[in-house]
Amino acid sequence: MATTTRPDEHPAAGPGPEPDPAPAPAPAMTHRQIMEALSGLLLGMFVAILSSTIVSTALPRIIADLGGSQSSYTWVVTATLLTMTATTPLWGKLADLTSKKLLVQTAIVLFVLASAGAGLSQDTGTLIAFRAVQGVGMGGLTALAQIILAAMISPRERGRYNGYLGATFAVATVGGPLLGGVITDTDWLGWRWCFYVGVPFAVVALLVLQKTLHLPVVKRTGVRIDWLGSAVFASSVCLLLVWVTLAGKEYPWFSWQTYAMVSGSLLLGGLFVYIESRAAEPIVPLRLFRNRTITLASLASLFVGVAMFGATVFLAQYFQLARGESPTMAGLLTTPMIGGLFVSSTVSGQIITRNGRWKAWLCSGAVLLTAGLALLGTVRYDSPYWQVAVFMAMLGLGVGMMMQNLVLCTQNQVDVRDLGAASSLVTFFRSLGGAVGVSVLGAVLAERIADYAREGLAKLGVPPGSGTGHGIPDLRDLPSPIRTVVESAYGHGIADIYLFAAPIALVSLFLVLLIKEVPLRTRSALEEGPDSTAPAPADASGADDTAATSAPR
Repeated sequence: MATTTRPDEHPAAGPGPEPDPAPAPAPAMTHRQIMEALSGLLLGMFVAILSSTIVSTALPRIIADLGGSQSSYTWVVTATLLTMTATTPLWGKLADLTSKKLLVQTAIVLFVLASAGAGLSQDTGTLIAFRAVQGVGMGGLTALAQIILAAMISPRERGRYNGYLGATFAVATVGGPLLGGVITDTDWLGWRWCFYVGVPFAVVALLVLQKTLHLPVVKRTGVRIDWLGSAVFASSVCLLLVWVTLAGKEYPWFSWQTYAMVSGSLLLGGLFVYIESRAAEPIVPLRLFRNRTITLASLASLFVGVAMFGATVFLAQYFQLARGESPTMAGLLTTPMIGGLFVSSTVSGQIITRNGRWKAWLCSGAVLLTAGLALLGTVRYDSPYWQVAVFMAMLGLGVGMMMQNLVLCTQNQVDVRDLGAASSLVTFFRSLGGAVGVSVLGAVLAERIADYAREGLAKLGVPPGSGTGHGIPDLRDLPSPIRTVVESAYGHGIADIYLFAAPIALVSLFLVLLIKEVPLRTRSALEEGPDSTAPAPADASGADDTAATSAPR
């Protein structure tokens, strides 16, 4: 039978009454204790996000130096998202069974070692391989940050601390491209240092985590990880994403390769469901999907991921290849989007903590996300920057309102024993949507750029492909008329993918409208104990609305 040990810093208040089978709750952590525990976690997240975003502005230069193509550019991004997606549920399940602290430290080490390896890459194939390993570490950090936050803090109070997480995300996301641009533009450093610079930060993060993060370790005897399910799941996801990435370039969308890969992915997906239905400790407990909120939030995260990753990942290309900016300026020019994300995630978290209402923020975020993408679909290479900035700010506001709160409403609906699996489930669907979005929209972008470039060159009487080839062009080497054609092609092509992403974001709005607002619980996972159960779905009724505003803090 499973047994649970608690750390000395959370002693039980005393033996509970005999009729009550629930274990005695641990005392709530003070704000100071929470902030001390979060310091190392936030620093670890900062390292991971910085190491990930620092290469965004450098990627056009990296791919050009390594002789890669637009397909290589997409694969460098997709490889990380692919492995992050495939491993996120496994990290979440491991968090329910073993030390969360050890897991997050392992994820940081894995991520930074892969970053250092990526800096040594001599070709795009090696770079893509190390980026794939980075994704495994990123999957752990992304899932574990939310899980650890949920373990220490009640859903009602979590909005306040989600704001700190959002602030860390925003600062690292702003600082990464800026720092990456400066490093890339500095001759005596070069783009390889974009991968090396995170190593010292990671060492500090590991030391701080060791000193400040103290969580109870749940020990369950006789429990085994569902490795078979994990392998089948990863195979299904990877096969699907490889098909999406290569279709339309290596082979037609409707071809025997497509039929074989899609059929294989579906068969593996069905096998995974069968394995999970019989596993004692499934990495994705199928019972979670009986909860309407969890199902809708997961599906909404899927479409948010498609829109968010699929659209924003190409912003560096827009500013460098459509507007001719340097990597440093490209990072600076994306500040409005990150500023919007920072403001909305912080403000929404604070207000949710005060009044307990979260659904309005989800709906408003979906509206802003859809509108921002649709408006970005109207930009061109010579559009006034202030217009682009406003549209990016709308996009950032929408992402900030939705990303954390979709996880929050899910965590509010699950038993403590399923907290890790449920949290990683929402993160998984967002990552899956992002990987599919980057792959599909990247394929569309490559075709659109090629078409627009051919049209523009034909008007100049220049043979197709002159000065552009199949790789990422270096605008500095192009004659002025051809450079204008290339900039226009990239500006128009990138705008087109925003138009594709906008209807996808609209689907997320319809999904969040169907979610019923359940009052946020006021006890953390540590206080409730490992065997506590979530409120019944009936709590979603309107009769419980008063509980959200009157619950103690």
